[in-house]
Amino acid sequence: MYSEFYQNPPTFERIRRAAYELKSSYPCLKVFSVGRSVLGRTLYAIGIGPLKGATLFAGGFHGMEWLTSLMLFRFCEDLARALTTGQPLADIDITDAFENRSLLVVPCVNPDGVEISLGGPQAALSLTPLVERVSCGDTSHWQANARGVDLNHNYDAGWQALHQMEQQEGICGPGPTRYGGPRPHSEPETMAMVNLCRAFQVRQVYAFHSQGEEIYYRYGRNTPARSQLMAEVLASSCGYTVAAPTGLASHGGFKDWFIEKYRRPGFTFEIGRGENPLPIEDLEPIYARLIEALLLAVLI
Repeated sequence: MYSEFYQNPPTFERIRRAAYELKSSYPCLKVFSVGRSVLGRTLYAIGIGPLKGATLFAGGFHGMEWLTSLMLFRFCEDLARALTTGQPLADIDITDAFENRSLLVVPCVNPDGVEISLGGPQAALSLTPLVERVSCGDTSHWQANARGVDLNHNYDAGWQALHQMEQQEGICGPGPTRYGGPRPHSEPETMAMVNLCRAFQVRQVYAFHSQGEEIYYRYGRNTPARSQLMAEVLASSCGYTVAAPTGLASHGGFKDWFIEKYRRPGFTFEIGRGENPLPIEDLEPIYARLIEALLLAVLI
């Protein structure tokens, strides 16, 4: 794929072009829509292998965490190339390993939020007045979707408890971050992910955020017993720390909902270190450190 893609932030138009260029270059890939954002932008999925029972990777939940989207595209491209050529990836011969494995990737769950983070309030189109008002015109640290809902607070997993915690923190309506919406699954982006998991009977999920170099695997009593060992194996491969989110990050997330709903493994990777949005220059070192863990995440 054109290297320029990995040298610039992933605007929606860049994502759209990159998805179809990957499909054109590697016939083993499937590219399709799993839904649309509040403003009608397509949520693209990339599939490798028979997709029923696939592992699901998803990034770009938060607007300013767009580096996760680039990293997932990078992995899809390298994986497709290795499967096409038969060459090893990260010194792992994956041809046989992937015979009974499949992968679904949604690189950008929140394309409106990424556009707003990169392009300012005007990227919210018809919702520009709302975004201008709640951001006071500064969207450089925008996390939410175009309606000011934090998608990783919008899933039906402890949502009511999280809603009360938000109110105690003075978060009572749309904003750049941490508002979980008027009800669970109120946002089309959230429902797209819920429907995707249901349609393909996803066996495990990995949500990619930034930053902190941590891996989360627990949520409540339905956390599978094997998840701790899986998290420790992944952490060992990349040097990240197995941890647990606290406070307003402890409910309402995608992996929380998946564990609660399906009692299957779900993980969150907090990639990189620094202050969001992480600089584009961090992509290659972060990816190099994580590529083995990404492969293991599909194979274990």
